[in-house]
Amino acid sequence: MERRLAAIMASDVVGYSRLIRADEEGTLAALKSLRTQLIGPKIAEHHGRIVKLMGDGLLAEFPSVVEAVRAACEMQQAIAERNAGLPERQRVEFRVGINLGDVAIDGDDIHGDGVNVAARLEALAEPGGIYISAAVHDQVRDRLELRFEDLGRQQVKNIDRPVRVWRWLRGGVAAIDNDVRPAKSLPDRPSIIVLPFNNMSRDADQEYFSDGITEDIITDLSKVSGLFVIARNSAFVYKDKAFNVPQVCRDLGVRFALEGSIRKAGNRVRVTAQLIDGSSGGHVWAERYDRQLTDIFEVQDDITQQIVSELKVTLSEAEKSRSAEAGTRDVGAHDLFLRGRELLRGVKKDREMFEEATACFRRALALDPNYAAPYAGLGMAYTLDYQNHWSAAPETSLDEAERYAEEAIGKDDQDPYNHFVVCLVAMFRRNYQRWAQEADRALALSPNFASALNILGVLSIYTGEPKKGIPYIERAMRLDPAVQQQYLHFLGTAYFVAGDYEKAAALFSDRIEVNPTTDLSRAFLAATLGHLGKRDEAHRIWRELMEINPKYSPAEHVARLPFRDPSDAEKITEGLRKAGLVE
Repeated sequence: MERRLAAIMASDVVGYSRLIRADEEGTLAALKSLRTQLIGPKIAEHHGRIVKLMGDGLLAEFPSVVEAVRAACEMQQAIAERNAGLPERQRVEFRVGINLGDVAIDGDDIHGDGVNVAARLEALAEPGGIYISAAVHDQVRDRLELRFEDLGRQQVKNIDRPVRVWRWLRGGVAAIDNDVRPAKSLPDRPSIIVLPFNNMSRDADQEYFSDGITEDIITDLSKVSGLFVIARNSAFVYKDKAFNVPQVCRDLGVRFALEGSIRKAGNRVRVTAQLIDGSSGGHVWAERYDRQLTDIFEVQDDITQQIVSELKVTLSEAEKSRSAEAGTRDVGAHDLFLRGRELLRGVKKDREMFEEATACFRRALALDPNYAAPYAGLGMAYTLDYQNHWSAAPETSLDEAERYAEEAIGKDDQDPYNHFVVCLVAMFRRNYQRWAQEADRALALSPNFASALNILGVLSIYTGEPKKGIPYIERAMRLDPAVQQQYLHFLGTAYFVAGDYEKAAALFSDRIEVNPTTDLSRAFLAATLGHLGKRDEAHRIWRELMEINPKYSPAEHVARLPFRDPSDAEKITEGLRKAGLVE
């Protein structure tokens, strides 16, 4: 049976039977009018389709979660305006539930747990209301200026597991709401998010340049031990979005934000930068730079130094010397590196992307053979090639990744990313000593390096010290909350290996809510439920896993995991065995 991931909207009329009893003809005419003149066009406008009508209800699907929520909100607002002049007994009001999930295709119809959850959310909603699942909220909370209230986990009819529910709060904008989402506590040192700099160039193809400069500034600030710096992934959630800086700071638990813009034209570049106090929205420092393109490195250095100065952070002697160093002074080589790095960061992950990115890195090295960053870029590209089996010889790709990563360290031992790439290779080689050595070195050079914190925590899991790894992963999650699903899985694995199956089950369930298509967390959750003696629930999770990945093999999965002690890996198959899922 064909399957796909979809945003599902379920809706029906509130008090339909009462309305029919009071005025059958008038209610039917009003419902028909709303469907043909408002609801149908609104769903179509947002690229959705009505799957089926069911009396007073309807089921629709959208390829985009954002468009589904937009359609629902605009629909509810339009219906409310239409009802405003009518007596209450004549008002036709709808309630809506929206879920993101895997659906089974049956002709023009859709079925599955994803549809059932949307229907249950709709049943919970109040008249004129919209209830969404956690998976939907995670996708739209930073993309739409809407307010949602967390109603916690709700037990709903015919769904075994509790569903975390969010309620749309009509008439408000999330960016100015200070009550719905409580502020995170501030770190014990000056804290900052560098928001993506706006590309003010007329050429949209220059987007990679403004993004690259933003990432370079984040990297430079992350090396300062006296700062707390939100990671690149979470900062770029706000790219091309309308946002309110104080609310962003409040949500992420930081005091300051840096925002700005970049205009590149020929050999000239204009950079504006503003440091904003998130507690008040006031400007702490602002500057505009009109320079030759060859001066872009000095501009980045000056912005970093100004922030450090304004936040009254004291640099160590090692940090002072590192901040004065530059990877290259060749603008062309740097530009090519930024292009290659942007390709690796992009959504597209395939052989074509690999070829384009590596070509950029090789051209950069042709301009400056001593530039370390392109070597690290090649190392990461070949690591991705090894993981995804784009080439016919993945082991050769891992050899190439190791060669380029070692070359990067040889050219620049002070760059934390170079050590991180070597760390990845060591992980795949199961070289635990080098894994630890390079992760420690990356963190020593960049204390805010979320990925290095995470990989150090993962090392503890696979070397039999899971509780030691938990604080590292939690720190990574605090620095980089936008990729929460990844950290939730590793936290769940840590508690699983430690034998705390209740906590592990909760974390794997949370990860599945955030990413409904994950097969990895479902496999771990099924094993965890087996250890807890919850066979029926384990079988339900296993059925979902088989629908997502019919070729999943527990033996192959366990063999890939780099556990140093085989007995830790055996806990997975043991749990599946207890649940009666494997022999």
